[in-house]
Amino acid sequence: MKSATFSALTLSTILFSASAVFAQELATKDRIGLADAPKTLVVRLTNDSPNNSDPAIAEGYQKLFVDFIKKHPDWKLQMQFMSSDIGTEQAKMLEQAKAGNAPDCAAVDSFVLSQFMVNHVLADFTPYFSKEEVADLFPFIRDGITDKDKTVRAWWWDTDLRVLYRNKSVVADAPKTWDDLKKAALASTKEGMEGVLFNGGRWEGTTFDWLANYWALGGKLVDDSGKPVFGEGENKEKFLKALNYFKDLVDSGAAPKRVTTIANYDDMNAAAAAATTALFIGGNWQYAQLKTTLDEGEFKNWTFSPIPGPTADQKSTGTGGWTVASFSKDKDKVELCANLARDVYMGPANALQQQLPTRKSLFDKYEVFSTEANKTFANALVDGQARPGVPIYPEISNQIQIMMGDVLSGTKKPEEALDAAFSAAMEAYKRL
Repeated sequence: MKSATFSALTLSTILFSASAVFAQELATKDRIGLADAPKTLVVRLTNDSPNNSDPAIAEGYQKLFVDFIKKHPDWKLQMQFMSSDIGTEQAKMLEQAKAGNAPDCAAVDSFVLSQFMVNHVLADFTPYFSKEEVADLFPFIRDGITDKDKTVRAWWWDTDLRVLYRNKSVVADAPKTWDDLKKAALASTKEGMEGVLFNGGRWEGTTFDWLANYWALGGKLVDDSGKPVFGEGENKEKFLKALNYFKDLVDSGAAPKRVTTIANYDDMNAAAAAATTALFIGGNWQYAQLKTTLDEGEFKNWTFSPIPGPTADQKSTGTGGWTVASFSKDKDKVELCANLARDVYMGPANALQQQLPTRKSLFDKYEVFSTEANKTFANALVDGQARPGVPIYPEISNQIQIMMGDVLSGTKKPEEALDAAFSAAMEAYKRL
């Protein structure tokens, strides 16, 4: 009996060890799958991957990827990872795609997807997603991934929105208007805080987070043909009003001058953890990050509400997110990339990172999205607005980033900076 027990335990240990070794062979820093697998898919991803800085999320992604590759044992994924400079990374990848040497499968930011489309570098995903799956997408997502011929060119797997976070122990009531936010931020500085924080550095987040204020006024960046219109007529007036609002936050001390150096949402999390701010504009995904970062007692003090508008009835929020797309001309590689989007990202990755799904049905499928916080985020998507899917948008964003730095630092007056931004955007539009 003792011998039989020993043998069973020994066999169990051997099997467990073999399984562990097998798992290790399937996952290295830059490869998922067996090293000698006959077929290779080159995949370039953001930190929505086993390269995530959060060990728990990185481990969760590794499991998803290993489970995926076990279903495709003839393949290995050669992993590449982007830096945090997303704008530069995406621009570089577009140039590689135009030259025919882009990765087989990659993460493409939704705000530049149209650029890849107009350059005809994206493979056709239509055969790999059912009509029901496409119909289940939120309308702005469905429109974003299909070209003028209704061909699916990428799979947009997560979306997000921006909100105002606040520490209830310092700011008890949710600010509903621009004036409310300014008053609350100034009051917080009297308690040793640095006021409201937001992205103001040179990156896409600065443009996108601020645009909620312009959109709340009814402003438009481009007309129906994709031509920039933000620097003329009524749009210019609305643009200046929203720009002067942010300038006044800095000039009055309601926001610190250092916002011009903030170009990463992690800076806001760090400030919340250090108890140096009670207010910041950030993304919905940061709620889960705060829960992980803060002590339980501190986290209970934090909540969120819609970004205040010029009036309580005027509000908007930006909706973004990431897509998975293929640049390959090899049908098998395109299909594997589409399967990766479905099996790893369309649902499982949403739940892992609590990133909002793009398909309505997934909110009911995953328990994590049944929380009050995620229900609130889902309902807030009704006020969401995606960046215009036009080729000129990235240059408009670039010019707004430059403009914001000039205005918030006091280098240029608002109208002078806006005129320069609009002129540069129009010159770029003429070159398209």
